[in-house]
Amino acid sequence: MVPSIRECFYLMDKYRMLENIKAHSIVVARVTRLIAHALREAEIDISVKLATAAALLHDIGKTSSLKSRQDHSEIGRQICLKNHLDEIAPIVAEHVRLKNYSMNGNYSEKEIVYYADKRVNHDKIVGLDERLTYILKRYGRDQKQLCLAIQANFSLCKQVQEKLFRELKFSPESLSRLNS
Repeated sequence: MVPSIRECFYLMDKYRMLENIKAHSIVVARVTRLIAHALREAEIDISVKLATAAALLHDIGKTSSLKSRQDHSEIGRQICLKNHLDEIAPIVAEHVRLKNYSMNGNYSEKEIVYYADKRVNHDKIVGLDERLTYILKRYGRDQKQLCLAIQANFSLCKQVQEKLFRELKFSPESLSRLNS
């Protein structure tokens, strides 16, 4: 089942999503929706409704993970499955680390949400380099292996950006205009 926007907000409240995480998720959903619509206009088979709902719920497990220190994407996947959101669960599960990516494969809602999340720092749309700097400082904790993994993940995200925007009529840089 793909939940409506109203149902997504109900779930955000049910799982006590913190307001700052909710604000972040709303901006990620705006970026996701814009890209999904543009891909549809380019005649690519993407579900705007699925992508938008997944973007709103991508951090549904984040609040509880702050206390438990568990992987918030896995907690979110479990929350989605518990609520019969089987189509949303795999997107939530891979919004941090995308698996089985193919530069020349079919476009997916999973790629869009993964990318949009990397473009939003708190509740502002930023470039990938700015977001990478923040993530390294916030989560890298001067651990060399972790920092290398984060950098590799952002390298993959740049490939996703290239794939997405080769079909779009606007540039990645133009997304920042959504902030105003």
